[in-house]
Amino acid sequence: MNTTETREDDDRVVAETRAWLVRAVIGLNLCPFAKAVHVKQQVRYVVCSTSDAQTLLAVLREELRLLAEADPAVVDTTLLIHPRVLTDFADYNDFLDVADRAVAELGYEGVLQVASFHPHYQFAGTGPDDVTNATNRSPYPTLHLLREESIDRAVAAFPDPDAIYEANMRTLEALGARGWAELQAQCRKDAGG
Repeated sequence: MNTTETREDDDRVVAETRAWLVRAVIGLNLCPFAKAVHVKQQVRYVVCSTSDAQTLLAVLREELRLLAEADPAVVDTTLLIHPRVLTDFADYNDFLDVADRAVAELGYEGVLQVASFHPHYQFAGTGPDDVTNATNRSPYPTLHLLREESIDRAVAAFPDPDAIYEANMRTLEALGARGWAELQAQCRKDAGG
C-alpha cells in the first residue's frame, strides 16, 4: 500500500469514526459530554495503521504524553483508532490492562484514563448479539484518551451520572438491532463509503 492509499484509508477511517461520534454517541445522547468537545473541535483523531500491538502501545504512550501536555482548550480528548490491530475483541480487551499500565508508568494516573470502544464490544453477562453492547461499539477498535479533570467537570454538571448507563440501555433497546444496523450504514454513507 503506498502513502497516498494509506492516507486515503486513514481519512476514511477518521470520517467514519467522526460520523459515528455525531450520529451514535451525540445523536443518541450516549455520552452527554461529547457534544461540547465535538462542537469546539477539541477531539483529536489519530489513526494507527499498524498490525502490531507493540507498535500500538508505543503510539498510545506518545498520544498520552501529547494529550497531557496539550492545552485542553485545543485538545481535550483523543480517539486513537487502530483498524488493523486488536480486531479480535478478546485480544483488545486484554490490551486494556496494558493501556492502563502505560497510564500508570507514565505517571498519569488521576490525570488521564483510557476508555474502550470496539466493533465487537461485549459487556460481561451479555450475548454477542445483545443490542445494548452497541453503547461501546465503534466502527473500528478505538482507545479513547480522556482527561480526568474534564470527566470530573462533566460529571459535576450532570445531575445523575449513573442514569446515563440506564438511559443508554433503554435507547439501544428501543432502537433495536435493525435500527443500529441502519445507523451504522448511515455512518458509512456519511463517510463516503
